[in-house]
Amino acid sequence: MVETDRLIILPLNYEQLDLYLQANGRLEKLLQLTDNGRIIAPDVKEMVINFTLPKIKKAGAANYLFYTFWIVVEKTSKIIVAELGFKGEPNEKAEVEIGYGTMPGQRGKGFMTEAVGGIIEWARAQPAIKYILAETDEKNIASVKIVRKNNFQLIKQKGKMIWWKISVK
Repeated sequence: MVETDRLIILPLNYEQLDLYLQANGRLEKLLQLTDNGRIIAPDVKEMVINFTLPKIKKAGAANYLFYTFWIVVEKTSKIIVAELGFKGEPNEKAEVEIGYGTMPGQRGKGFMTEAVGGIIEWARAQPAIKYILAETDEKNIASVKIVRKNNFQLIKQKGKMIWWKISVK
């Protein structure tokens, strides 16, 4: 778990992620959160079922944190406002890539900038991580602002995609 001024960021275990995908309020009830009618996009659900859940099962207790969703909960309302996660374990260069998304209706409130900052701090305490990478579409201005506000450095652009990197050591 990671805590920031306004947020609690919780990694979901296999069973919790399975409940998260059902989007029926059962995860919120289990974690004593506010159910706000959250939905899961069909393509996200399919990706999690076919890729993420099998990776979590294979990674086991030691490394599942690098495959699961970390939910971002606003402390006061106890609403899930965003999700983020890593796209696998650290590579041979001690790099991990993050991905993130803010729930509709919660955008523009600075939640994701704060959550990414919290994950950066978490990563600083992980011996296997030296760098965090992020990929953004050049037209996704909000995502570009998030990495810039968290001091990521632009390392390359290929077509419309921009790659960012930050050192955590």
